[in-house]
Amino acid sequence: MIDARLVPDAQEEITPGEAMAGMLLNGWGCTNRPLSLTPQFFANKPLDRLLREGVHAEMFNRVKLGRTLDEADDDGCELLLSALALGVCGQEGIARRFNHLDTTSFALRGASVPDSDEQAMTITHGSAKDHRPDLQQAVLALMVSQEGGGPFVSKSWDGNASDTQSFQERAEAVLATFQHAPPPRYGVADAKLSHEDKATHLNTLGFLTRIPGTLQLVSHVISPALRWDAWQELDATTRYQRLELGHDGMAQRWLVVSSPAACERAESTVTTAGHRESEAIATQLCHWQAKRFETPEAAHAALAALEQSWR
Repeated sequence: MIDARLVPDAQEEITPGEAMAGMLLNGWGCTNRPLSLTPQFFANKPLDRLLREGVHAEMFNRVKLGRTLDEADDDGCELLLSALALGVCGQEGIARRFNHLDTTSFALRGASVPDSDEQAMTITHGSAKDHRPDLQQAVLALMVSQEGGGPFVSKSWDGNASDTQSFQERAEAVLATFQHAPPPRYGVADAKLSHEDKATHLNTLGFLTRIPGTLQLVSHVISPALRWDAWQELDATTRYQRLELGHDGMAQRWLVVSSPAACERAESTVTTAGHRESEAIATQLCHWQAKRFETPEAAHAALAALEQSWR
C-alpha cells in the first residue's frame, strides 16, 4: 500500500514500503540509536524472511531512509496513516461503522521549543485539559474505530487551538476518510461537534453527538418532553423519548434521556446554585444594612429594588 502511494524508482534497491517497514522494525527493537545506525541493527537479522530475498542490511542507509521520510511528508503523513489504517481494518474485519473523534493535549516540560518555519505546529500555552496551565502544550486530534480504537485520522494542532475552531478543518479530513469506508458510517463526538458553523460539513455525513445545554432550543425541547407520556425504556433505570426536528438546516433525530444519574446531577447543580445565590444575597444584605437612609420610604424602596434584582 505504501508503494502504491510512494511509487518506487526502477533503480532503487529497496522500495519506499520496504524502507518504511525497516524503520518500523528498527524502532521496535532499537529505539535509542540514531537512524544512521539502522544497517548495524539489520546486520544479523534474517531479512530474506522478514522482507524478501536479495535485501541486505546496507540498503537501509540514512540516504534511502531520509528520502523515504521526505516522500511520505510530501504525500501527507495524515493521509498515509488513514489509508493504511483503513486497509488494515478491512483486512482484519474491524468494524468501521462508528468512528469516534476527539482531541487531547500533551503538556511538555523542560526548555521552551524555539519557533521554526519547519514545525508542523506551535508549542505554546493553551486550555490545559490536564490542569497544568503553567506548561506549554501541543494538541492532537484523533479519530478511532469503534472496535479496538484503531486510528483513522490523526492531526496535530497548535497548543492554543480550540476544538471548535479546529473542527472546521478536521471535518474535511473526516469526509475524505469516510469516502473510503463502507456505508452506513457515523461520526461520534462530544458537544463541540454541534455548531451552526459546521452544518455544511455535518449535513453530508451521519453523526452522533450531545447537544450542548447552552443552546436555547434544548430547554424548549426538554421542558415539554418531561410532561409527555411517550417514554421508552432503555434498561431498568433509563428511559428516553425520540423527537424528529429540523436544526441548523438539516433533519435531526434527538433523544431526551432520563436516568437516576442525570437526576442526581441536576439536583446537585440546583443545590450548588442555590447555595451560591444564598451567599450572594447574604453579602448584599450585609452591605445594605450598613447604609443609612433619610426616610423609611427610601429604605423600603431600596429593599424593593434589591428584591427585584434577585428575581
